Amino acid sequence: MGLTKTEIFSEEQNKLATLLKALAHPARIAILQQIINANACICGDLSAELGLAQATISQHLKELKNAGLIQGTIEGVSVCYCINPETWTILKNELSGFLNTVAITNSCC
Repeated sequence: MGLTKTEIFSEEQNKLATLLKALAHPARIAILQQIINANACICGDLSAELGLAQATISQHLKELKNAGLIQGTIEGVSVCYCINPETWTILKNELSGFLNTVAITNSCC
């Protein structure tokens, strides 16, 4: 989406698009699943768990953090990541609202 066109959409539309864009990669879904399954902050090496290079993992973590889906804290020489509960709630509510706006029927195309 061009930078000059985002202003014609609502703040909610732009925020949901940003969050969904951050989710639109299987590696990022896998990273989020690892963090969720750990039920704690992840400080360890995700590359061993996911089979991706550390540089690749770092880039995906950066995208997730920039979107606000995860948050990080520095502990010693490593950064620990966990789900950002505020943004997660916004995503859950916005996506649920968006998906619930249509009633699926068999009368369509």
